[in-house]
Amino acid sequence: MESNGATSTGSVDTGSTTTESSVTTNGCIVCMPPDWSKTDRASVFLAGSIDMGKARDWQSEMTAALSQLCVTVFNPRRKDWDNSWEQKATHPQFKEQVEWELQRLEEAHVIALYFEPGSMSPISLLELGLHARSGKLVVCCPEGFYRKGNVDVTCSRYGVPVLESICEFVTEVKKRVVQSDKFVV
Repeated sequence: MESNGATSTGSVDTGSTTTESSVTTNGCIVCMPPDWSKTDRASVFLAGSIDMGKARDWQSEMTAALSQLCVTVFNPRRKDWDNSWEQKATHPQFKEQVEWELQRLEEAHVIALYFEPGSMSPISLLELGLHARSGKLVVCCPEGFYRKGNVDVTCSRYGVPVLESICEFVTEVKKRVVQSDKFVV
C-alpha cells in the first residue's frame, strides 16, 4: 500500500479509486480480503458483527466516518463472500479469509469491535478474547447484545472502553487513530 494518498500505481489520489479488494477515498484506503498489501500508515481493523452477511453493514458507516483521515481500514466484510464455502481449514477461500483477518488484526493500530444487538457474533467474541490485552481495542456493545454482560466484565478487567452508541464508538475510534504514532495529517 502506498502512503500519503497514493494509489498502487504511485499516482496521487484525487478522489476515489476502486480495485477488486481495495478502495481509496481521499486519504483513506480500505483493504478487504484477499488484499495483502502492506501499509505504513495508521490502521484500523473493523472487527465485529457480520453474521454471514445478516448483520447491518456498520463497517460502511465507520469507513465513511474515517474517510477524511489518512488511515488504512482493514474491512473483513468481503464483497465476494460465498455462503457455500465450507468453514474448514482445508477450504482454500475460507482459510485465506481467516488468515487475512488474523494477520490484519495483529497489524492494526486500532481494533474497532462492534457487537450488534440481536446478533450472535461468535467470531467477534473470539476476537475480543484474543485482543483484550492488546491495548488496541475500542468496543461498542449496546443493550440487546445477548452476551453484553460477558463483554462488559471482560472489557472492565482489561481496561477496554465499552461504548453504547455508534456515534460514541466512531468518535473514540477517530481519537485513537489520530493518537497513533503512525498517523500523518
